[in-house]
Amino acid sequence: MTLEIVHSAVGTITENDINVVAGSTEGKGGIIFGFHTRIDTGVADLAKRHGVVVKLYAIIYELIDEVKAAMAGLLDPILKETVIGVAEVRKVFELSKGGNVAGCMIASGRVARGRVRIRRRRELVFEGVIGALRRFQDEVNEVRAGMECGIRVDGFNDFQEGDTIESYSVEKIAPEL
Repeated sequence: MTLEIVHSAVGTITENDINVVAGSTEGKGGIIFGFHTRIDTGVADLAKRHGVVVKLYAIIYELIDEVKAAMAGLLDPILKETVIGVAEVRKVFELSKGGNVAGCMIASGRVARGRVRIRRRRELVFEGVIGALRRFQDEVNEVRAGMECGIRVDGFNDFQEGDTIESYSVEKIAPEL
């Protein structure tokens, strides 16, 4: 999606202004910004029929802020990753049903269900999602620093002692202009 200015003029907002915007956007609507102006009689109904939004402003800073916000909305969100906690694999347990569980000690922060990265000697080995997080026999949602737990990661069974498991979250931040 792009921002395209199709017309600018001085004076009241007329039927012609609505038709220009409606014709250039091919029925997808559009926006007319007016500053210290008014709409001619009957033009509001025509705008509604064509899906054109008319916004009037008396304060220029409000108009500028609205255009900036609309343009920022066209940009892709910024993804910010935050490491929540790190677990160190102390022992690997083989399950009778198949697969492995990493017996871990939480080194810092907290490990929570969700996205994780597995690192071996600081090299990224795997990125995935926690399949099971257990403290003793109980299934839990998170484990805090200094505690032991068992972690199973969906699609990964090649744990080795000394691996680190980073629990992280991804936050979408709206870009600003």
